[in-house]
Amino acid sequence: MNDMTPIIPEAQATENGKPFKVSRRGFLGASLGALVLGVTLPAARTRALAAAPASVTPGSRVAAFLEIRPDSTVLFRSAFIEGGQGIFTAMAQIVGEELDVDPANFVVEGAPPGPDYLLTGGGRFTGGSMSVRMSYDTMRKLGASARQMLLQAAATKLGVPASELSTEPGRVVHAASGRAVPYGEIADDASKLPLPADVALRDQANFRWIGKPFARLDARDKSTGKAKYSIDQTIDGMLYAAVQHSPRLGGEPEMMQNEADVRGMPGVHSIHKLPGAVAVVANSWWRARRAVEALQVSWTEAASGMSHPMPADFSSEAHMAKLKATLGDGVAFETEGDAAGTLAGAARVIEAVYDAPYLVHGQLEPPSALARWNEDGSLELWIPNQAPEMFQADAAKVAGIAPEKVIIHSPMLGGFFGRHFLYQTANPYPQAILLAKAVGRPIKLLWSREEEFLRDALRPMAAVRFRGGIDASGTPVALSAVAVGEGPTGRWFGRQPDKVDSSAVEGIAGKVYAIPNRRVGQIHVDDPAIIGFWRSVGHSMNDFFYETFFDEMADAGQQDPYELRLRLLAGSPRHKTLLQAVADLSGGWKRGPFAAEDGTRRARGVAMASPFGSEVATIAEVSLRDGEIAVHDVWVAIDPGSIVNPAIIEAQMNSAVALGLSSALLEEVVYVDGVPQARNYDGYQILTPDRMPRVHVRIVESGAPMGGIGEPGLPGVPPAVANALSVLAGKRVRSLPMSKFDLKEGDG
Repeated sequence: MNDMTPIIPEAQATENGKPFKVSRRGFLGASLGALVLGVTLPAARTRALAAAPASVTPGSRVAAFLEIRPDSTVLFRSAFIEGGQGIFTAMAQIVGEELDVDPANFVVEGAPPGPDYLLTGGGRFTGGSMSVRMSYDTMRKLGASARQMLLQAAATKLGVPASELSTEPGRVVHAASGRAVPYGEIADDASKLPLPADVALRDQANFRWIGKPFARLDARDKSTGKAKYSIDQTIDGMLYAAVQHSPRLGGEPEMMQNEADVRGMPGVHSIHKLPGAVAVVANSWWRARRAVEALQVSWTEAASGMSHPMPADFSSEAHMAKLKATLGDGVAFETEGDAAGTLAGAARVIEAVYDAPYLVHGQLEPPSALARWNEDGSLELWIPNQAPEMFQADAAKVAGIAPEKVIIHSPMLGGFFGRHFLYQTANPYPQAILLAKAVGRPIKLLWSREEEFLRDALRPMAAVRFRGGIDASGTPVALSAVAVGEGPTGRWFGRQPDKVDSSAVEGIAGKVYAIPNRRVGQIHVDDPAIIGFWRSVGHSMNDFFYETFFDEMADAGQQDPYELRLRLLAGSPRHKTLLQAVADLSGGWKRGPFAAEDGTRRARGVAMASPFGSEVATIAEVSLRDGEIAVHDVWVAIDPGSIVNPAIIEAQMNSAVALGLSSALLEEVVYVDGVPQARNYDGYQILTPDRMPRVHVRIVESGAPMGGIGEPGLPGVPPAVANALSVLAGKRVRSLPMSKFDLKEGDG
């Protein structure tokens, strides 16, 4: 094999001309009543689950989700992937409630691809804060079905009617005779019974674990280093790979001037050209990285035929200027009343343009992929992902095989919020597949932090033009908003020219304030960068735009922004109650400026958001210290309808505040000459621990349909901080990040 031959997805993995024979760790595979050893399912069992009849009702087959061990502990395969959001613990609480097993006795792992797990609208995706709210009822029924099957198996074993039996955590009890049977003794018999047609669910008043704080199942392993992420996976016979990408998206490797020298470096196995990159395979990742970074590569320019070519002269500054200069009303997404006519006759009209920059995900775990070709022609992948079936289908295309021959293992994610979606040019798994084919050995590929920053799928850049009409009493009567840019939903799921991408306007459209005349539209402008989903997606910036402009309208009408919100929410008791709850949590609304006990001059800002089925109200207390913005306290009231674990909700609100504040104050991706300037954290500022405010959380259960948790806490933070800052500085900050402005008290 020529060590420098460009890789194409054709031949099966070979070694010395023969199929590469892989060894497999020992597993004890069995049915519902058996213990499965190891961190992943055997490939054969994984394929069996994936090959379930397509007509199966997702979430109905107990055996696809549950394995009860001989000691009555439970292995549960979660349709959703753990990425720090606490989903494994929540699933154990939900299923354990109905199964009658203490959640502490669950072991949870990510499920393989298969029709059983398509619980999000006929598909599967860990994101959009959907996991619990879209599977809650199904998972309760699954647990109740398994319990009913155990009761029936126990009835046969004990020779009594099932109606005389009940359960206690982990066992079936016959109270009349004082006998009890542990679940582990009857699990195998129960697995052979048909699924019950109908099961009764536990009364909410009798919940023991749902709705209660419960310690995270993964906390100990994460704290002791036992948790295995993708970067921790190892298999026999594997080699390591590192890559160097073209500095500009779309460039291809042309020449490597020092190829012979690099091939002679310690541990180097081979050098390869990949689409848009070069790779070095070696016997350790550090050696592979040192070697690939030593390669002196000349690159072609981006091909003109690319769907989103990166121009050589592209800059984020020029692109923002283009967005702001793009005029018009765009395609309407939301229309209520007559915004244009009311604006023309309003007592006062205010206008403002807001903008936000590109952002990286900056996750703790760098991207990686482990690929192995098995002797039966199947491909096995250990990859961080949020959508196993989608990755399976795409990997099959890359590999040139049928999807059912691709085995996906989904380890815990070391951070995600949209990073591990199917961005083909922003993920390492296609490269790992091609390298494993070419080398004939399993390949573990890791991207360095520099390559991660170069090829991340960014939160899009955006600008929004607002016009607000105020009547003689100071009340907003009309609002027009036009979002300019490209949204990630249209990029990855297809865009219709006459339709608005909802991800570009969410957080601007759908607001519940009683402004009678409204129009929200979008003007699509292609973005040359790889754009993707980011925590709370469009809400992450659009609620900043809207809620800060709302305060501008309040000031123009000489209204207190909190009181104005209350008045405009009179027809929406749920939102009004939530706004009052956050004010109460903060000790009562006061805008300021006011003197704090430490002598600093402070102010507060308020904002509301309605992301992913939940409602959130946020207040932030801010001061200015020598021009630096200090956020001392953030109060968050969240109404997710109903809850599973209040401790996880509080943790998620804390993390959302941290990321929301980091994005508001510091984060920004800057492009010059088609290349991002920051390639690691030394060039990309994030919030440091000393700048983290105190976070106070109140959960309000309104009884509305269950909403999301992972993302809703973020969108209210930037506008609440900006609204407080305007009181101190006397002027509006309409562009993020705020730290780029030299602000002083009373500047305005």
